[in-house]
Amino acid sequence: MIVAETERLILSKVSLQDAAFFLELMNTPHWLKYIGDRNIKSIKDAEGAIKNGHLKSYKDHGFGFYKVQLKAEQNKSIGTAGLIKRDQLDHIDIGFGFLPEYEGKGYGFEASMAVMKLAKSRFKIEKLVAITNPNNAGSIKLLEKLGMSLEKRVKPFEDDKELLLFAKAL
Repeated sequence: MIVAETERLILSKVSLQDAAFFLELMNTPHWLKYIGDRNIKSIKDAEGAIKNGHLKSYKDHGFGFYKVQLKAEQNKSIGTAGLIKRDQLDHIDIGFGFLPEYEGKGYGFEASMAVMKLAKSRFKIEKLVAITNPNNAGSIKLLEKLGMSLEKRVKPFEDDKELLLFAKAL
């Protein structure tokens, strides 16, 4: 189901049929380095992550992460962008991740702007946050381009790793 469309992209809800794509995406070097190893090593693992993550979020909150498809390449799935409610954060978190060959081409900005519009208009979210690894220069640059400002350093997860928390009022 399509949730947003831009000039170059289609954002749609994730389904179990997307498991192979998510297996590939969640094992790319940047995903593993900056987001972390989610132990998705098979189609079955990816299906479990979709059921327990994406589909559960849609059901519980009405929003979640969406697959990002490139119109110019027959709607090929190239990444993900969306919203997540984390128990460890006070506000809804925006996030994104793309296959390596589609990074640095403006797709993250375009998809994230569409997600921010959805957050404000459809979900009535007044403030978004984003967390990122302090060494992830690409993510930091994109968050700043989206108009988000560094608010503080946080350690939201059990691994005790310090992350940067960006925020923006919508």
